[in-house]
Amino acid sequence: MKKKNSKLTKSRRKEIISLVVVYWKRLLLAALCMVIVAGANGAMAFLVKPVMDDIFIRQNRDMLLLIPGLAILVFFLKGAGSYGSEYFMNYIGENIIRFFRDSLYEKITDLPISFIHKEKTGALMSRITNDVNIVKGMVSTAVINVFRDFFSVIAFLFVIFYRDWQLALGAFIVLPLAFYPIVLFGRRVRKFSTGTQETMADLNSFLHETFTGSKIIKIFNLQVFEKNRFKEKTRELFRLEMKKVVAKALSSPVMEFLGGLGIAFIIWFGGIRVINGTSTPGTFFSFLTAVMMLYDPVKKLSKLNNTIQEGIASATRIFDVLEEPSVIMEKENPEILEGSSFDVEFDNVGFSYNKNEASALNDINLKVAPGEVLALVGMSGGGKTSLVNLVPRLYDVTTGSVFIAGKNVKDLSIKSLRDHISIVTQEPILFNESVKDNIRYGKMDATDLEIENAAKAAFAYDFIQGFPNGFDTVIGELGSRLSGGEKQRICIARALIKDAPILILDEATSALDSEAEQVVQKALENLMRGRTSFVIAHRLSTINYASRVILLKDGAIKEQGTHEELMALKGDYFKLQIMQAAKGLEN
Repeated sequence: MKKKNSKLTKSRRKEIISLVVVYWKRLLLAALCMVIVAGANGAMAFLVKPVMDDIFIRQNRDMLLLIPGLAILVFFLKGAGSYGSEYFMNYIGENIIRFFRDSLYEKITDLPISFIHKEKTGALMSRITNDVNIVKGMVSTAVINVFRDFFSVIAFLFVIFYRDWQLALGAFIVLPLAFYPIVLFGRRVRKFSTGTQETMADLNSFLHETFTGSKIIKIFNLQVFEKNRFKEKTRELFRLEMKKVVAKALSSPVMEFLGGLGIAFIIWFGGIRVINGTSTPGTFFSFLTAVMMLYDPVKKLSKLNNTIQEGIASATRIFDVLEEPSVIMEKENPEILEGSSFDVEFDNVGFSYNKNEASALNDINLKVAPGEVLALVGMSGGGKTSLVNLVPRLYDVTTGSVFIAGKNVKDLSIKSLRDHISIVTQEPILFNESVKDNIRYGKMDATDLEIENAAKAAFAYDFIQGFPNGFDTVIGELGSRLSGGEKQRICIARALIKDAPILILDEATSALDSEAEQVVQKALENLMRGRTSFVIAHRLSTINYASRVILLKDGAIKEQGTHEELMALKGDYFKLQIMQAAKGLEN
């Protein structure tokens, strides 16, 4: 994905703020709790003077009873306020995170297939998991502490100026210097955090690929190679993490030192005032306590700023996905496709995956009659899959138009268009659910009887009944517990139950052995009956039932006709048949 904004723009900040403002009632309650905490902190510093002057110096017994009681009340209020602020802000934070996760998943699901293909799966997963969690730290934890520390600073400033305004002015000579590390180190943290998140996304993608391809890795004995690749990625992640650690770790000691300069000045100047008799020990220690407590929230602001900078980096990556424009657009008032039988027409269609790449299709003119079975053949890269992907608008034509029942597919509602199209691909796509749920994916309101009938028509009923829990058996990730033929027949049952008038078979039997292919072929014949079908064929022996065959080469239709007509032509189709026949004899 190309980088759009390196910073959290004004519009994006407004979006996050608007998400927080929705929960304004809880936000006010959280703010009230933070004010209580800040007031309690200020009261703790305020009570130092009566403890010193009234109890220890004047030895007032009445105050000996009153002050401890007040201290208990102050600590109780501080604890209650801390709990309330934590609860309310985390409630808001968790809801915002849920919103981001839902929005990201909805956006990625709605974006065109081209976006999914150009992005790494692990990188997209990282947006929804890792990046969103980091934003949570910014929205809930950091916001709580920023406001709480802000209110605490106000409370401490009140105590400081109330106790000794002259000494307070001296203390503020050093205080502004303590804020400098917040800005300096915060920028570095954001920079390294962005690099860390990008590296983590790359690591997730690597894990997804290697776990999925574990069989190939083992067969080719490349475990050591992949382990070394993984170590390189973790080494890079370690390098970036340590740079971030250095930036975060330095900010606190620098502020400690600057704060120490302020404390040293206060002890010197305040000590002179006490010795001269212009201030009492209680006033001085109350002042000193407030200043020391004041430096603590200021110091924390540096760490909180680091958390916020990490959150900004993550939020930027999230908004990059949420603001990704869709290249498959629907008209404002699209037509609804209705009917049970359609013709499909390609009118001067040209298509390219990218502007700078050569065209995958050129000047395709083709009309497929309702109920016709059209076989698409040719060498890999000829444009077969590209052609059929234009029918359900997985991609849009670059030039020309695709018509269904005389209507341009761009004028149709995408939902109604795809409601009338079904597909069986070379790689069976199944989900880690029950057999029943996988078949029902084709028709979510299907009854158990309809599911069983679809399974029978797909020649899947018998082997399903042999499973431990029959139709309720969970089949594993991508159907890992099934054979290739079993997976494909469940996919066919899913397509059958959808009962769509347009069917796409993308090399549906090419990955199967001869025995499994024969059974699946029978199921496919049941599936194609009465439907306008596009059959991409790898094995030419499987297209004898086709009404017409077209041969695609270099993105153009080179030959078309029946099997017999193309054989008589003795062109590219004839050569492909001879080539495959020779391979069959060799085997």
